[in-house]
Amino acid sequence: MADALSTERTGSTSRPIDGVPQDLKRGFRFWIVIIGLGVTALLAALEHTVVITSAPVILTDLQLREDFVWITNAFLICSAAFQPLFGQLCDIFGRRWIYIAIVATFTLGSGICGRARTGGMLIAGRAVQGIGSGGIVLMNNVIVSDLVPLRERGKYTAVVLAIFSLGISTGPTIGGAIVNTTTWRWVFWINLPVGGVSLLIMFLFLYVEYDQETSLIQKIKRIDFIGNGILMAGTVAILYSLTYAGTVYAWSSWHTLVPLFLGFLGLLLFIAFEISGLPVEPVMPVHLFAHRTSVIVIINTFLNSTMYFWFLYFLPVYFQAAALYTPFRTGYSLLPMSLFGVSGAAVAAIALSIWGKFTPLHFAGFAITTLGMGLLSTMDENTSIAVWAVFQSIGALGIGIVIDTLLPAFQAPVAEIDQAAATAAWSFILNTISDSDARRLLSGGGAYQQASAAFVTSFSPSVQAEVRAVYREGLKRVFLIGIAFAGLATLLVLLERDIPLRQELDTRYGLKDDMEKPEKNGAGGVAEQKDINLETEEVVQCE
Repeated sequence: MADALSTERTGSTSRPIDGVPQDLKRGFRFWIVIIGLGVTALLAALEHTVVITSAPVILTDLQLREDFVWITNAFLICSAAFQPLFGQLCDIFGRRWIYIAIVATFTLGSGICGRARTGGMLIAGRAVQGIGSGGIVLMNNVIVSDLVPLRERGKYTAVVLAIFSLGISTGPTIGGAIVNTTTWRWVFWINLPVGGVSLLIMFLFLYVEYDQETSLIQKIKRIDFIGNGILMAGTVAILYSLTYAGTVYAWSSWHTLVPLFLGFLGLLLFIAFEISGLPVEPVMPVHLFAHRTSVIVIINTFLNSTMYFWFLYFLPVYFQAAALYTPFRTGYSLLPMSLFGVSGAAVAAIALSIWGKFTPLHFAGFAITTLGMGLLSTMDENTSIAVWAVFQSIGALGIGIVIDTLLPAFQAPVAEIDQAAATAAWSFILNTISDSDARRLLSGGGAYQQASAAFVTSFSPSVQAEVRAVYREGLKRVFLIGIAFAGLATLLVLLERDIPLRQELDTRYGLKDDMEKPEKNGAGGVAEQKDINLETEEVVQCE
């Protein structure tokens, strides 16, 4: 089937003809790939939302205690650490097989988690899942960037979001239903058929241009092994330190300070190595951060991601440990977060395509998030359904407005040839309780594991009130800190500059035309930058 792109091809660069926008001439295979990206995004959505409502049951069954944090941290560490490497690999070896390998890795990790008999095996499976999940998020953005001009990407991102919203909306309820009716292992096994469908679609339809002339040895030499190794080691050391700080080890303990110091030293060494000129192709080119807007967007991406994960992981704690909801009821109580978050993201993505300005969207989103965090911090054990639903919706709407408009803002000052590297860089980033048994179970990192109505109601009414108060006060602090994070992001937006979004697509990785023989594309990822939008270049120079 023909891709039906009405374009001229010069090398591998696709351009509009006769003033007809390229996005108006999309064929069947293009739309199948977009839908396939949505199915793959469904994997990531199910992973996050299905697991969160079932986490206390899983942790209790495997008795992880203070190691429970590694269920999340192993996933997040691997997700972040491997993204820059994936960005470089897909530039060198092309998108198709890297993407297929990433989806297969995630599916394998889900199978390992489902079969886990020990906490260590579950953590290992989560690490494998993390590698795949980080790659899915990265590659979805990279492939959309390959197929659609920057200004038009919001329209197609909205299609992916529509499928993604299916997992976000139903995931918590599915997770709650699973742990109520069958084994928690289906929380992970549910990913296997979805992963299989995604692999089939991408294997059959994702054929994209890439450098086929360079030899394998030459391609391997382009990989920044040293830079990737230093970055991974530094990231792991920092997160290891923060995992046990204040729970197993004191903040002043050498167990906390030594890995923390080594981790930050590793990040400094990584920066020094990347700017030294030693790597043939730096995994994270320094010029990506040469513009004020890019730096602000990276900082705000970190802040927004932090608030997103607070929502995702701490709202279920409130519902189960403070409000005493069952896992199933907790699942459908998270629907406002899903519906308003995804709706906000879709509307913002389309508005960005139509309007072409990201700064007002960022300001509005972060301001709404700040309000939402403040409202959530006021919740207690007796907050009514109507009140917490409104509070949850406001916070989720703010995060949703921002979440898919940050990447285009980071890509705007960067030439198309650096889109994969730019996308990889962006993606990287107790009160007194009278009962001694309750104190023991909640100390040393046990509070998250025990966050369930079944645990709380196992004590006398007076101790129940004390335990619920502990969770209430702990969550209040979480959301109060969220106010500071969201407020800082809102202020930083004032320093952003609305760089024009490119309306032409200049890429060497577009879909192959089925009516043509595959083209050979010369020197790959080290080609010179060219045909940069002049208006964009002038704005960047002004900064």
